[in-house]
Order: sequence, then C-alpha cells, then structure tokens
Amino acid sequence: MLCLVAIIPPLQAASDDNTVSVIYQTSFSTDPHWITNNPSTNFWDPNTGTYHFSIEPSTGGYVYTDSNYERGSFTFEYDLNLTQVDEDATFRFGLSGNEMDPSKGPNVLTLFTNAKFGRIMWLHLVTPGNKLMEVNSQAGDELSSGPSAYPGPTVNYELNKTYHITVNYDDDHKILSIAVKERLTGKEIWSYFINTAESLHGMNRIFLGSKGDYGPMYVFARGNIDNVRLSIPAVVTETPTEPVTTIATMTTKIPTPKPTSSIPTTYPTDTPKSPAHGILAVAALGIIGVWGVLGKLRKN
Repeated sequence: MLCLVAIIPPLQAASDDNTVSVIYQTSFSTDPHWITNNPSTNFWDPNTGTYHFSIEPSTGGYVYTDSNYERGSFTFEYDLNLTQVDEDATFRFGLSGNEMDPSKGPNVLTLFTNAKFGRIMWLHLVTPGNKLMEVNSQAGDELSSGPSAYPGPTVNYELNKTYHITVNYDDDHKILSIAVKERLTGKEIWSYFINTAESLHGMNRIFLGSKGDYGPMYVFARGNIDNVRLSIPAVVTETPTEPVTTIATMTTKIPTPKPTSSIPTTYPTDTPKSPAHGILAVAALGIIGVWGVLGKLRKN
C-alpha cells in the first residue's frame, strides 16, 4: 500500500501535463528574439533572465511575438515585477491581433494602472465583434457595471513584488477569468471573470506596449516579465477499434479408422504334406504293377 501511495502523485502530475498542449513558452533563459520598435527600452536582460520593458503613452511602442493561437479555450500566464508605474501610466500585456491596439478587437489584455483608483489591476477584452468589456480590482467601479461587476473590496498591487498572473478562457461556457497571485507565497490577491457572450479567436500575437494609448508622455510603466506560457487543451485522439467479426465454424467429425493388427501374416516356409490316403493309392498301384511284371516272367 505504501508503494502505491508513493506512485500516485507522479501519475497524477503526468495526467495533468497530458491535458494541455503548450503552444508558446519562454523562461527567458535565452533571447526569445521578440520584435520591438524600441530595443533601447524593451529588451531581453541576460543578467536577470527576464524581459525588461519601459512603456510610455503616445509613443506607439510595442513588443510582440507570434502566439500560435487560432481559436478555442486557452490559458495565458506570466510573472510580473513592476518597479515603476507613474500616475497615468499603464502596463499592458496579453493577446492581440495584428493591430495591437487595445481599442480594436480582438484582444485580451491584463492591465496594471496607476490613476484615481490607485494601483489597481484590470482584465480587458475586446471581442472579435468589437465589443469592449472590462473588470478591475476597484470596488464599485462604474466601468465594471453589469453582470460582470466586481463585488469585492478594492485590491491594490505593490511595486517591486513579483506576481504570477493567469488568464483563462473557457470557450464552452464563454467565460474569461483572471487570477493574480503573489509569486513567492502563492497567495491569491485578486481574481474575477467576464462573460464574453461570443467565442474568441484571431489573436495571433502576444503583445506588450503602449500602441493605441494616447495619454500624456513622460510617464512610465517599467519592470520585468518572466515565464510566459500560452497553452490550450490537448487534443485527445482515440485510436479507432476495428470491429471483431466472429466467423461461425463447422466442426466435421472425422471417423477414427479401426485399428489394424500390427503383427505381420506368417507365411509357411515348408512344402505342405499330401494327405495320407493319396500316398496309399500310389503304393497300391505300384504293388499291382510289380505283381503283373512277375506273373509274365513266370509264364515265360
């Protein structure tokens, strides 16, 4: 029993790994060669093994890489450490189409802002049908009205603390959700969801930047991201089982031949003897013949 208990956890982990297919992943241990129009402020940092960014409004700055995503459910996750978020500055990171514009669909973005609500977190969505939906960690925010309004207390993020952000999209139920956890402790500080009402697709890029942000210049959101991963449910392919055809067979009873003697027939090796009466007849004829000859001699 102890052996079985010891084996169960690895088997469960293997099973969990088999339920998803990773379509993009980087730990920044090597240069991922992301494309940017400002390599002096957005670049891979080999010293920390992370990607450094500096986002400034109204500059049209961007960083992106291909996501390999087409449609359906997905999970997007990454680690984030913000070292500076000035007032009116915004950190944006997520999935986007070719436009990489937060106001144009489709896109799913995580936002960390610093404005009148303080340092709060957002889940931002523009559907393929160009419907904008957002929810944030501010209690009673008018932008989060409706069925998806966040009902909890205000939650603020901190600078110089690493968070793990997970965005999950369930295509079957049309639910998009976000969870923000402290990387060191695993403690969840905020999570919520949006009902998308339509299927998401067409987000072929992983995007970071200020493109589409026309706020005041000379304010910055700076920091590092790490461990970026995008996964989708694994496709389970079942091997078709060919039907087994049962062929009725007829059993023919073969008669068992009767046993034959294995003893060979004994053939006579001597000449068979004549019957006794035959020998007597020959002897009588011989005597008669002798007496006849003797009779003739006496007459002479």
